[in-house]
Amino acid sequence: MTALPAFGTNKIRRENLPKGGNLCEHCTAKCCHYIAVPYETPTEFEDMEYIRWIVLHQNATFFKEDEDWFLLVHTVCEKLQDDYRCGVYDTRPQICRDYTTKNCEYDDDWTYDFYLETHEQVWEYTEAVYQKKGQSIRSRKPNPLAVLA
Repeated sequence: MTALPAFGTNKIRRENLPKGGNLCEHCTAKCCHYIAVPYETPTEFEDMEYIRWIVLHQNATFFKEDEDWFLLVHTVCEKLQDDYRCGVYDTRPQICRDYTTKNCEYDDDWTYDFYLETHEQVWEYTEAVYQKKGQSIRSRKPNPLAVLA
């Protein structure tokens, strides 16, 4: 599998596609490089601990779109070929059949407003949102003088 070219490199803009042209002929298959699954909105500390555990696994991250949470797994479809074409196009899954270029992210260059990719980020978010008043979920700061005693 070849690496994705940098976004916008040698790409035709959607609006410049010749009449009758196929956008897929110019695509780097962004949608075939991840899985985004809706995730139940966390409501308590224990929910965030589970998210922190998930993020400790390779290629697993979380993002929010509006108020909806998603588990994002960065992974390449095993049927994506080096030319970014589907190797099982005629028998591809229904979700792929339903996906069209009308709303695809072909020329989107977005960033997430809310994105958790490390367990430290999850921990900081958990502390900020779920910490009970007067309690800290952090360890106490060590007293260097106590070591000398």
